[in-house]
Amino acid sequence: MVEQTRSGAPTGASLDRRTELGQFLRTRRGALKPEDLGLHSFGRRRRVPGLRREEVAQVAGVSVAYYTRLEQGHSDNVSAEVLDAIARALRLTEAQHVYLTQLAKPKPDKKKAPCPRPQHLRPALQQLLDALEVPAYVTGRRADILGWNRLAAALFGNWDELPPQERNWARLVFLSPTTRNVFVDWDGKAAAIVSMLRMDASRCPDDPLLAALVGELSVKSEEFRRLWAAYELRRKSHGSLRLTHPLVGELAVSYEILHLPDDPELAMITYHAEPGSASADALRLLASWGTDATTPIH
Repeated sequence: MVEQTRSGAPTGASLDRRTELGQFLRTRRGALKPEDLGLHSFGRRRRVPGLRREEVAQVAGVSVAYYTRLEQGHSDNVSAEVLDAIARALRLTEAQHVYLTQLAKPKPDKKKAPCPRPQHLRPALQQLLDALEVPAYVTGRRADILGWNRLAAALFGNWDELPPQERNWARLVFLSPTTRNVFVDWDGKAAAIVSMLRMDASRCPDDPLLAALVGELSVKSEEFRRLWAAYELRRKSHGSLRLTHPLVGELAVSYEILHLPDDPELAMITYHAEPGSASADALRLLASWGTDATTPIH
């Protein structure tokens, strides 16, 4: 088991799957009230808010002892059907359900390289990025930024100025004031980044680089600690953002997240504006200015 901060964030070399499972279940149980499950709130006085273990077990149709063992991190023999029932009882989102399953029933794959293996961008993917006429970049595990085109640099900042280990969305969103100012809804972007890291943690709990990143952000950012402890997970493949650029002002853009078939841990994210809109004009203006539109990252 790794050492943790009071928020539950790791400070050691890896994430402990059993600890994560137990803390996740307790956090989600604490976020619900009996009324949320159609139960009457009666009996002994509640010392802390949230559901009791027996209430979750009742709704899920399992014994209290069985659920208690699961909350203690013992999931060796748990079935998919039981996990589905617990997910319904705890009102988990689709992403939280996946997270629960990956923690409770990890799939060992002897043919797969270990999670900490380095990730690289194929030259052909960089060529594709450069050929696109919209801002685009590729991210990998831990929200690392592996490649980008000129328009992405103009929109978000000159990532080429950063050393490779600092080209990471989580570090930029939580630790860079310049990047923070880019997002009108910074809270939404921050929550999305934490959700991404949580999903990576469930797939690769033995990744020491991820544990080190989470530990660093937990020490340096109170906002990160709060979001990491909340287990609010969402998965999105598309959406919209409002951004602020120092040269063209506020833009409304839509994004698409495209996972690469040969490596689902890599994703290409593209941004575009509604045709004929002021935001589309702003993107064309940034493209015409080229490197002159690229802002430094502090």
